[in-house]
Amino acid sequence: MPDSYSPQYVEAAWYPWWEQQGFFRPEYGRSSVSAPNPRGIFMMCIPPPNVTGSLHLGHALTNAIQDSLTRWHRMRGETTLWNPGCDHAGIATQVVVEKKLWREQGLSRHQLGREAFLQEVWKWKEEKGDRIYHQLKKLGSSLDWNRACFTMDPKLSAAVTEAFVRLHEEGVIYRSTRLVNWSCTLNSAISDIEVDKKELTGRTLLSVPGYKEKVEFGVLVSFAYKVQGSDSNDEVVVATTRIETMLGDVAVAVHPKDPRYQHLKGKSVIHPFVSRSLPIVFDDFVDMEFGTGAVKITPAHDQNDYEVGQRHGLEAVSIMDARGALINVPPPFLGLPRFEARKAVLAALKEQGLFRGIEDNPMVVPLCNRSKDVVEPLLRPQWYVRCGEMAQAASAAVTRGDLRILPEAHQRTWHAWMDNIRDWCISRQLWWGHRIPAYFITVNDSAVPPGEDPDGRYWVSGRTEAEAREKAAKEFGVSPDKISLQQDEDVLDTWFSSGLFPFSILGWPNQSEDLSVFYPGTLLETGHDILFFWVARMVMLGLKLTGKLPFKEVYLHAIVRDAHGRKMSKSLGNVIDPLDVIHGVSLQGLHDQLLNSNLDPSEVEKAKEGQKADFPTGIPECGTDALRFGLCAYTSQGRDINLDVNRILGYRHFCNKLWNATKFALRGLGKGFVPSPTSEVRAWWVVRWAAPTWVTPLPSPHQARPLPLRSLHVAGSTGHRGSLRHCGPPAQWRGRPFLAWATTLGTWWLLWTHLLESRLPVVPTPMGLWPLLLGTWCPLADRLLPPHKPGGHESLVDRWIRSRLTEAVRLSNQGFQAYDFPAVTTAQYSFWLYELCDVYLECLKPVLNGVDQVAAECARQTLYTCLDVGLRLLSPFMPFVTEELFQRLPRRTLQAPPSLCVTAYPEPSECSWKDPEAEAAFELALSITRAVRSLRADYNLTRIRPDCFLEVADEATGALASAVSGYVQTLASAGIVAVLALGASAPQGCAVALASDRCSVHLQLQGLVDPARELGKLQAKRDEAQRQAQRLRERRAASGYTVKVPLKVQEADEAKLQQTEAELRKVDEAIALFQKML
Repeated sequence: MPDSYSPQYVEAAWYPWWEQQGFFRPEYGRSSVSAPNPRGIFMMCIPPPNVTGSLHLGHALTNAIQDSLTRWHRMRGETTLWNPGCDHAGIATQVVVEKKLWREQGLSRHQLGREAFLQEVWKWKEEKGDRIYHQLKKLGSSLDWNRACFTMDPKLSAAVTEAFVRLHEEGVIYRSTRLVNWSCTLNSAISDIEVDKKELTGRTLLSVPGYKEKVEFGVLVSFAYKVQGSDSNDEVVVATTRIETMLGDVAVAVHPKDPRYQHLKGKSVIHPFVSRSLPIVFDDFVDMEFGTGAVKITPAHDQNDYEVGQRHGLEAVSIMDARGALINVPPPFLGLPRFEARKAVLAALKEQGLFRGIEDNPMVVPLCNRSKDVVEPLLRPQWYVRCGEMAQAASAAVTRGDLRILPEAHQRTWHAWMDNIRDWCISRQLWWGHRIPAYFITVNDSAVPPGEDPDGRYWVSGRTEAEAREKAAKEFGVSPDKISLQQDEDVLDTWFSSGLFPFSILGWPNQSEDLSVFYPGTLLETGHDILFFWVARMVMLGLKLTGKLPFKEVYLHAIVRDAHGRKMSKSLGNVIDPLDVIHGVSLQGLHDQLLNSNLDPSEVEKAKEGQKADFPTGIPECGTDALRFGLCAYTSQGRDINLDVNRILGYRHFCNKLWNATKFALRGLGKGFVPSPTSEVRAWWVVRWAAPTWVTPLPSPHQARPLPLRSLHVAGSTGHRGSLRHCGPPAQWRGRPFLAWATTLGTWWLLWTHLLESRLPVVPTPMGLWPLLLGTWCPLADRLLPPHKPGGHESLVDRWIRSRLTEAVRLSNQGFQAYDFPAVTTAQYSFWLYELCDVYLECLKPVLNGVDQVAAECARQTLYTCLDVGLRLLSPFMPFVTEELFQRLPRRTLQAPPSLCVTAYPEPSECSWKDPEAEAAFELALSITRAVRSLRADYNLTRIRPDCFLEVADEATGALASAVSGYVQTLASAGIVAVLALGASAPQGCAVALASDRCSVHLQLQGLVDPARELGKLQAKRDEAQRQAQRLRERRAASGYTVKVPLKVQEADEAKLQQTEAELRKVDEAIALFQKML
């Protein structure tokens, strides 16, 4: 075994072996996934990452949580499926391949043509598309790769077509012309999640694709419209941040109660550049307090204006084409790019004397996160999903409790979104994606007038073109040969196929074994930022198309930020690549990554400074296990995680502690060590169910002593409640029958139910289950329930560590069930570090080196149990290092599973060693140890083993202190540890500390330190403390302190003063002690 832990060494080979052995498949260990499993089923699908994606901390957090949960459920014996998949990422993939095509061949996609371009995309996908899968494997994600799905696979594509056609036939999907988020660079509509909102505090120049010069944003331009027919040269002043859109104005709106404009009811203003007058409309949406209280209305280019236009029957005049060039406007503006037109309109307003001013204006600029273009609201005919009824059903599912959303704080957001939902635009003007299975109809019959795009009657959907033709012919009452069809060029929004993911991956709409077993799923785990964009749509589409919720619970984790709470941004230099944390990277390596990014040169230096401040020596190698454990430890049920890489490094040191502890333990166990077949040496039990019911232990088949059995729990000599037992029979009885019979059908049913709940691998006899009722021998495997209470040779520290291990098992299972990952990691970290390593292993050294072989063997069995159970506890979080260490342990039985990841997770029923008496007794030893260590630190006794005298308040405490004195001697590195007789005084020259309210610790200093020298040091320390205390008192007594000084500073000053005064008291006690020693 290598001397120290190396992540690179440990993580090199385990994953391929796990995958090769099929441990991650739900079929492992069972005949089929549909085979009954009393432990239940756990199914979760991965939030499919983009095929263009690379690992980032969001992925790392998501997969650390999901894999920990998956491994925990798998180890509990459930039929477990974590289904991988990848999203085709329409916009992102098309952009990547377009850039590649231009860079390598100098061609645009339009020059290449649609079919040839799609062939290029598929070629890129085959070459580069599995990169994210390799990175997920690097994280240890135990996904069933045999079931990996790609959203453009034939199976999933068929599901998309089926869903569209069904929803279109029901009228849930319809065609309409509405405002959409439009990227002029991509020439496509984009979803809200693909829009970044850049906040500006005032005038700002931004780079926009397609423009050589930066464009001005963050200003409010005021200009005047002249009132039509006014003799007094009356005018209405309006203001806008997008002055170019005034060319599409069709009205001016004011508030109905604004007294400034009451005289303008029924009047219009004159547009200076186009031949139309603009009516003045009165609408409640206008804010009278903002600006002049008058608002220009451009329905074709603003959502609020569009709604005003709908209310007042105003025409929507589009003034931009798909590329952002101006249309439907007069020269000289016609054909100008939109931001060139911005300058031209401003100049024309000034020329006509209509310009009224410009001022800084804080605002939010919407940017396409793919193209970095400024998003433009444009009117376009698109396909929409009617969401109202589906949203009501999704909201009701949460209200009824059928769907749980955790943390529960997110339920309010869920209901708010569902109550205010808008119809969903699902069209995208791309080539890569699921082409919409809808066809525009042309009827070659003079009796049928030609249709227009927005008219839904002239659109038909079909699973095939032939099906669509038949439907169209039936709709118009003509023969199919008179129907001409033109398939829509657009593709579906990526979120549409993602919304079908939980059931499309299982073969829907076709019935399959996987669909019947794994749908609905158990859990959906993801970040709270896509609760609406993905989770809500899965729920809505699942209910609509399958009649079932896609999962029973949704757990939403927090968003990762940097150590200072800032959003991770390349421009700040605080973006952390998980692979850099796993493998480590130098500061220069971080700088080089910036140079290869798409940052502006002006931002690179700023980012470098950020990296230098946060990672002055780079990022050290931490390994996958430490990263996973650290991310889960951070995952409190809040909205943000402030990630400090130094804390991850601390968990890498924790891995090293595990390594060294196991290495020490293996040496202590010795080469010839054989662990007991179960966690304890236990008796062979035969259970008889009767009235009353009895338990009979059989050391041999012919010797028996009845003990009462209460209900379904063992009592009597076992001393604690537990389940039925069959533990370690003599070799000749191993694997032989377990006798159980009942006098009534009711008690038989209770017995059989209990056996199933206890995970007993029952092998039916030819008579089936009836032998249990009839009193016949029924063969069972040699693995029944929890370990027997220790048999009397265990020491106090053995009992204590088992009790603490029991608590760690309880907290781990409880935390997993509640998704309280910090509680689980804290319990496991504390057990391993503070209890096993810092206490038990230290107490074990003299036992293993001693002459009492019975005590040593018992300690070895306890130590093995701690390692066995402790590694199983940690395995879901730290799969690599725990597998490496587990494989070095001897096995209890030859039938033990080959890998830790398919070994049973420790459960309270297995680890029922809770021992309050032992914990209370040993807590006194720990309290005394802490007191001794504190005194040693105070007096700098690091290399000396001073004698220790314990002053107790009563005989019981004295007896207990005597019993634990040997442990104190070991743990506190003390010399003699003696308990003083009641009323006796400690020797002269002792420092005193309180261990508990019934025990004081006296540490002998006489002869170990130079009193005169210590007095000199203490006096200097006292003088400095007095000066600091005096300064604080004077500061707090100054005039106006309570008024002028912030409350937080006042509280800090008070805390400093209290700390200084406490230090003074401690110094005075030490001075008094050393003066006595002179």
